[in-house]
Amino acid sequence: MTRWGRARVALIALGVAAILFLFVFPTRSYLHQRNDVSDAQNDVAVLLEQNAKLAAEAQRLQTQAEIERMARNQFGMVYPGEQVYKVQPAPAASTTTTIP
Repeated sequence: MTRWGRARVALIALGVAAILFLFVFPTRSYLHQRNDVSDAQNDVAVLLEQNAKLAAEAQRLQTQAEIERMARNQFGMVYPGEQVYKVQPAPAASTTTTIP
């Protein structure tokens, strides 16, 4: 191979390396970052939705009716003068039978 042939091969290799560094690698980084941004936007949308639901629940929990409902259901509390009646489930029926 002549001196000019080697120089030509070296220039071609240098050109290919320059193309890789100028176009291919930055494009891959850009596409990866764009994917990360899309994932982050989806996460933000989900968090905003959950935040709205939690804010609505927090507001509902501040109402007098909800406080009373929770006090009665979860803690068995009653107003003075009220009586609580608890109904127990019926005992399980016996499955044995006697033959006369």
